Amino acid sequence: MTSQPIVSSGDFRFQANSQWAQWPAGWGIQEVSSVATDSRDRVYLFNRSGRPVAVFDREGNFLQSWDGDFFVRPHGIFIDAHDMVYGVDDLGHTVTKFSSDGQQLFRIGTRGQPSATGATSVDYRTIKQEGPPFHYPTNLAVAPNGELYVSDGYGNARIHRFTADGKLISSWGSPGAGPGQFHVPHGIAVHPDGTVYVADRENDRLQLFSPEGRFLSEWTGMARPCDLDIAPDGNVYVAELGYRAGMWPGVVAPSPDATGGRVSILNPQGKLLARFGGGEKPYEAGDFFAPHAIWLDSRGDFYLSEVCYTAARNVPPEQGSYHTLQKFSRI
Repeated sequence: MTSQPIVSSGDFRFQANSQWAQWPAGWGIQEVSSVATDSRDRVYLFNRSGRPVAVFDREGNFLQSWDGDFFVRPHGIFIDAHDMVYGVDDLGHTVTKFSSDGQQLFRIGTRGQPSATGATSVDYRTIKQEGPPFHYPTNLAVAPNGELYVSDGYGNARIHRFTADGKLISSWGSPGAGPGQFHVPHGIAVHPDGTVYVADRENDRLQLFSPEGRFLSEWTGMARPCDLDIAPDGNVYVAELGYRAGMWPGVVAPSPDATGGRVSILNPQGKLLARFGGGEKPYEAGDFFAPHAIWLDSRGDFYLSEVCYTAARNVPPEQGSYHTLQKFSRI
């Protein structure tokens, strides 16, 4: 089968390429946990290897990497309008800001020191109470005014709001399924009008908040949303993990035919416009096993990274039979 099939849904058509990234020979890339592009559409792959940030041009040619012991486990990456790069280290309990060439500018949190929430692992069900930053944080988004919003998700149930230079302004959220509560706030995005969107993964929904954290609404019908990105036209692209990978011990899918990993596109009011994947052929281009992060570039193409190794509980298919990154080029 070709590695670049055409996938379509609604008015959206994309060419899916599961072999887009041309990694240097000899690199052992277990998985790409997150992806972002800068103002020049260079693609930064946050990956779990000895070179945690690898940079490619939009054609997939390798440009450079950042080598170093910056992170315990890379989880989420974000690039702001000034090409500053933010790396979220879940197992390290930190968020670090870098220049575009990898120079560390500041760090929030203390490496190896989680906040007191009672959590005993990355299993959110062990959380006893909400706490301050951070306990296994997941992702970050920068607001138009430069403020930072961090989803603190596996060992906490909070959203933290910081000044542009990393000083805590406020936090909101608690464990639960009610408005403003979370079961793994995993992905986060900020609309140009300041609205904060949170992928509340284990509650199968997106929640929308004011910049100060006031609950506005929720969008349901999601299948464990991991991440989201907002297009210039206001459409929201959502990476959904689904119910066939990365299930917590003792948890079963809501039905025998429950969907696998997929990508959904919703309009600014939350109406479904398109949906791709579903996990029927999870290792083929255009379908998914464990969607984890999504990012749109300036041309309307999007990149989707997957954590197949982690989601398969560290027993993945044979190397080469699954993909950890795909590019979807808009047609």
